[in-house]
Amino acid sequence: MSSANPQGLQAFPEELASRESWLEPFDWYREMRDDDPVRYDPDRRTWDVFRYEDVKRILDDDEAFSVNPRLASDFVEPDNPGEGLIFDTMLFQDPPRHDELRGVVDDEFQPRALRERESHFRDLAGDLLDDAVEDGGGRMDVVEDLAYPFPVTVIAELLGVPAENRDRFKRWSDTLVSAASDDEGSEEYAERQQQAQMEMAQYFVEAIGDRRENPRDDLLSQIATAELSDGSTLSREEALGMCILLLVAGNITTTNLIANAVRCFADADEDLFERLRGDERGLTTALEETLRYRSPVQAMTRIATEDVTMRGETVEEGDRVIVWLGSANRDERRFEDADAFRPDRSPNQHLGFGHGTHYCLGAPLARLEAKIALGELLDRAEDLRIADAELRPTRSSFVYGVESLPIRYSERS
Repeated sequence: MSSANPQGLQAFPEELASRESWLEPFDWYREMRDDDPVRYDPDRRTWDVFRYEDVKRILDDDEAFSVNPRLASDFVEPDNPGEGLIFDTMLFQDPPRHDELRGVVDDEFQPRALRERESHFRDLAGDLLDDAVEDGGGRMDVVEDLAYPFPVTVIAELLGVPAENRDRFKRWSDTLVSAASDDEGSEEYAERQQQAQMEMAQYFVEAIGDRRENPRDDLLSQIATAELSDGSTLSREEALGMCILLLVAGNITTTNLIANAVRCFADADEDLFERLRGDERGLTTALEETLRYRSPVQAMTRIATEDVTMRGETVEEGDRVIVWLGSANRDERRFEDADAFRPDRSPNQHLGFGHGTHYCLGAPLARLEAKIALGELLDRAEDLRIADAELRPTRSSFVYGVESLPIRYSERS
């Protein structure tokens, strides 16, 4: 299992192996929901689950479906110790250990705590956009100019590391979630992964050691010094794994939510950007629809801890199960007009941030960052439209977005 796929996804299904298919996987999802909603893929030794009802059931059942990859019948402990660090985080721990680890940082991601920082976050996004508008001449790249640097800067500040390190943060997190490039061999890919892991581990080991000696008001200090229920602190491996998790989760998902939202809004109709300008409630609802329609995380993994029957198929103990959130969120059995982007859709019980015990810790932060980023963009630009360009999807088997999103606009006076 590679840390490039921290959810445990071994590879793309053959049906999504091309860039074109991963850019728009939704027709295949529909076909699978109708014809093969619970299917076993022998090439990946994995079950795939596509319907909303089944996906939600699996995410809701911690006893029958574990997040611990070590419970998989074919699990092999990685040779590189750095790859195993992520397994010690809350992402791969079941209750009650999950709850204890999450409690170390949970308070900092609650809406009340984030509201105190909202004005500062807005200044960060505004500064990025002012620079992009000044230099762009009516054109910018949403990913490069806003969706990537904004959340990286925010999570860097929350952790307590200098913002000038954000380029390294971006490179590390991109490497951890990326699949091999088209012209890259397995050895070259593994070497690139290990190099990123080593650099990141060294950086955070030094930072954690410093915070244990000189704690500050930041997440790194909280991670380094938090006292658990038994009076202990996190082990070095647990602290390091949590830093890595927060870096990746605090960066990649929000980047793609922001870019996916611009893509959705531009495709919806010509007037949507104008209607959402200054309408905070409308923007919030439209972002929820983005989370349903183009979910930044398309899939999650569970391991069956007992034999389970679903749709007439028997998932055996130790089997790996991939739940396709992106498919569940397009399920016609749950959402009316599911393949239409409806910015005013309400209610909207999407699974874009997962469900149950492992509902995304950073969901309030991602929602706030996206609302701020889009609001600030609309304050500065009008007549927004996606420029002519070939969109290329991110090469990750669970994160969904585009590598670049050039837009044209007119500067608001």
